[in-house]
Amino acid sequence: MPVTRHDGGMARVLVTEEIADAGLDRLRAAGHVVDVQLGLNGEALIAALQGAQALIVRSATNVDAEVLGAVSGLLVVGRAGVGLDNVDVDAATKAGVMVTNAPESNIVSAAEHTIALLMSMARNVPQAHAALVSGRWERSKWEGVELAGKTLGVVGLGRIGKLVAHRALGLGMKIVAFDPYISVERGRQMNVDMLPLDQLVATSDFLTVHLPKNKETLGLINRDLLVKAKPSLRVINVARGGIVAEHDLFEALRDGLIAGAALDVFEREPVTDSPLFSLPNVVVTPHLGASTREAQDKAGEVIADMVQLALAGDFVPFAVNVDAAEANETLKPFIPLAERLGALFADVVGARASELEIEASGEIGAYDTRIITLAALKGFLGRLTGDAITYVNAPTVAEQRKVVVREQRRDDVAHQDYVNLITLRSGAHNISGTLAGRRREARLVLIDDHLSDVPPARFMLIVRNDDRPGVIGRVGTVLGDAGVNIDNMDVGKTPQAGSALMVIATATPTPAEVVSQLRQVPGIVEVITVGG
Repeated sequence: MPVTRHDGGMARVLVTEEIADAGLDRLRAAGHVVDVQLGLNGEALIAALQGAQALIVRSATNVDAEVLGAVSGLLVVGRAGVGLDNVDVDAATKAGVMVTNAPESNIVSAAEHTIALLMSMARNVPQAHAALVSGRWERSKWEGVELAGKTLGVVGLGRIGKLVAHRALGLGMKIVAFDPYISVERGRQMNVDMLPLDQLVATSDFLTVHLPKNKETLGLINRDLLVKAKPSLRVINVARGGIVAEHDLFEALRDGLIAGAALDVFEREPVTDSPLFSLPNVVVTPHLGASTREAQDKAGEVIADMVQLALAGDFVPFAVNVDAAEANETLKPFIPLAERLGALFADVVGARASELEIEASGEIGAYDTRIITLAALKGFLGRLTGDAITYVNAPTVAEQRKVVVREQRRDDVAHQDYVNLITLRSGAHNISGTLAGRRREARLVLIDDHLSDVPPARFMLIVRNDDRPGVIGRVGTVLGDAGVNIDNMDVGKTPQAGSALMVIATATPTPAEVVSQLRQVPGIVEVITVGG
């Protein structure tokens, strides 16, 4: 599943839906070619994707398994928004394509639209407006209800659900919520009572849905739940169409089981004809939850930043198919170090490595270090294969090459001179690195149990030798006679008497014939080239 290598230079970014110019301008400023072709799907999309490294979409472009299987060289799909209904994330992962979204770009707009529908439904604003502009003064017909003192049930207390709950508290409402990932104690801290879903439906006067659409949530709000509701219940959905079963909702409204509904999303979109539209107690809008200028600009800018990071091979905070927790500020500086160590270690152990252990120890070992593991694996496999290894496809490529990967974490460091260490092990070889000094510069501090202190460089020689006089001088002479300039050098020892190790950074690759000469020097046990 290797993909075409791309090392952060100029890339072609295909954009198939309207994205704010500010975001596209960021990509252009970074040197990428932005190719805007709106309204593509199916064969036309496949044709346009040939030669593209990135694709940016909103909700109308269908990035399915057929599309992903028909293109090569695609590194990232960016969804300018939150939902991923139109992107086959599993197929993208199998193809080694990163999928990223902009999960926080529209949360304020979606929460505010929820409140707008809540109040419009409570006071029958759209119906009264339509009657009045049609010439009917129907003051008594459109009597509403107050929100103060009423119970709002929030299904899904994520980013948007929390904002809605906070705003509803300001309206004097009582908040209850259902979310299997939020504890009762955490809910209490937010002035929210956590309840089972059926109890929440039975308790609420208003019910608002804020969940992703997936196999577990499709049709979640259905007749079986609605029959448990009070006749005064009003349902709001600004999340995803299909979470509320529309046919069941229609029957519940028609039969008087509940009092009203307000919908911004639908099972099929766009839609202009639905039985729900015929009911006087329904308020509808055409998927306007994220339709504010601020949300559109923010989504375009965020997704441009995420795509740019992906094209550069850097960590992408909002990638949805990378098996790692979001890197916190403590771990972030160690991500590039882990990748450099992985690439260097690949030269040390060679292409026949069948195992790789990656250990994070010290302060960083107290965190979820999966991103460190992925970074090291990315560097390791990238050097071995020459292909574009990403945070997405690294585990799959390791499995295909039958490389067993083990992750270790510990909150103490075996070598007390260091606060943090990243250590890679395979067979008889090991290497450790850290960040040192105020500038947090990368350092190789252990190689095959020999202490060292040298920055990792593009071209290096690792020379294992007997610890006896004259060996260092002879190595320097061989390199000098061959015109190989030494940029940096460190000599490390091990508790094992008689063994030493030279770590030499050179300005240029060391020619193969010079390496052969070094191996003939008396006292030299092993010479490993890095980056040659």
